[in-house]
Amino acid sequence: MLSDFSLVLIFAIISALFIFGALFAGRFLRPSDPNTVKSETYECGEKAVGPAWIGFNIRFYLIALIFVIFDVEAALIFPVAAVFKKWIAAGQGLVALAEILVFIAVLVLGLVYVWVKGDLEWVKKFAQEHRNTGT
Repeated sequence: MLSDFSLVLIFAIISALFIFGALFAGRFLRPSDPNTVKSETYECGEKAVGPAWIGFNIRFYLIALIFVIFDVEAALIFPVAAVFKKWIAAGQGLVALAEILVFIAVLVLGLVYVWVKGDLEWVKKFAQEHRNTGT
């Protein structure tokens, strides 16, 4: 048992040496020519305009979180799909299918809730109605 942990420790030490060795070697091998042009902020080839601390619309974060939730859902379904044939052969296919369907149903209900609430729209209808009525 101790030999199993020692192999992990040896692997961790070798990987740390590899990482820090590459950083150390890179520091001496790469050219160093600092100047003001290289020190400027780089944004996709465009010159930086305005301050870096600007406010983003909160909708961006909401939509990004919804995307992450469904991305994780897809990542969790792939392993189940990979072993589903084995579960059918073991007589557990119907139970596994029911679990998958419940998992997807919960996520679909969450999507419907967010959709009905209007969080998938970039500009909420509430703000447009207030502008039209003048209140």
